[in-house]
Amino acid sequence: MANQNAKGIKRMINACFFSAAGFKATWEHEEAFRQEVLLFAVTTPLAIWLGETTIEKLLLIGSMVLVLLVELLNSAVEAVVDRVGFEHHELSGRAKDIGSAAVMMSLVWAAITWALILL
Repeated sequence: MANQNAKGIKRMINACFFSAAGFKATWEHEEAFRQEVLLFAVTTPLAIWLGETTIEKLLLIGSMVLVLLVELLNSAVEAVVDRVGFEHHELSGRAKDIGSAAVMMSLVWAAITWALILL
């Protein structure tokens, strides 16, 4: 449990450790995140190579960062829903479906960004 009384630099250090734990947990438990990190690792050098301006490079890389951010949030929602219970519940399914839809939209946005800049 986080130290609720931590202030200043100690709070920031704690936040870094909690974030690292979040990345580790997502990497270990979410195959989609691992696949998207691989996609990010492949597309980032391509973005640097193919983007003609700094803005284009930032948009190409940023669209892939957006995918990772949305996947992290979706994984958090799924973990909370699973913590509540594994039995089927309409609202649990809806929460997971909405998170999945957000990931899909971020992937579509990334694809559109790449297509419009590169074509």
